[in-house]
Amino acid sequence: MKMTGNTILITGGTSGIGLGLALRLHEAGNKVIVAGRRKELLDEITAAHPGVEALVLDVTDPASIAQARETTASAYPELNVLVNNAGIMLRENLLDPADLQVAEDHVTVNLLGTIRMTYAFLPLLVGKNDSAIMNVTSALAFVPLPITPTYNATKAALHSFSESLRVQLADAGVQVIEVAPPGVRTTLLGQQDDENAMPLDDFLTETLDLLREKPDAKELVVERARFVRDAEANGTYDNVLAMLSGV
Repeated sequence: MKMTGNTILITGGTSGIGLGLALRLHEAGNKVIVAGRRKELLDEITAAHPGVEALVLDVTDPASIAQARETTASAYPELNVLVNNAGIMLRENLLDPADLQVAEDHVTVNLLGTIRMTYAFLPLLVGKNDSAIMNVTSALAFVPLPITPTYNATKAALHSFSESLRVQLADAGVQVIEVAPPGVRTTLLGQQDDENAMPLDDFLTETLDLLREKPDAKELVVERARFVRDAEANGTYDNVLAMLSGV
């Protein structure tokens, strides 16, 4: 993926990693459209950051995705990059029947949202120069954090989906990039003040440096996430799982 001159749509772009990527990529000379459910929040972002565009989008609603696709095709015909970042992360007690809804919400937002966005927007990307899909997964796709079981499962599924997508698009000219963050200081799971989580600015800098150094990258994994990403290959899976389990 080239670092400048793109037109980029970022889902979940109103906070955390999504907003951080949006601002960094805008500063690098890209046209960036942040997408989210709350128009008032989108208006605040575009007012605070002139040049950043906004699109109302709810990835849990197929009708909203279809409308966003039509709006994008009309207003941003040069779109060549889709960043699937929208997601939720909540604790879940598998012994509590009420938490089934929590599990289902994760599947709807994290997994189906990305799959539906990919199906809807791929026709706008195929045939464009330097087109790419970037899927934000998690290091927890590779070793789970047991207090967030369905979150981990959706991210593992998105890793697998991204692998298949990359193979299917090999002759279509669309690059598929997976970003697998560690815990980052955002409001996701209330980690904004967690000293054990990676500062957001540090994560953004290292991730974009990795992409700048290797624009044809399949995965972007910062050093802080590498021990989780590579745990199975390194024979440390059980130890890492025990650590994430608090054992």
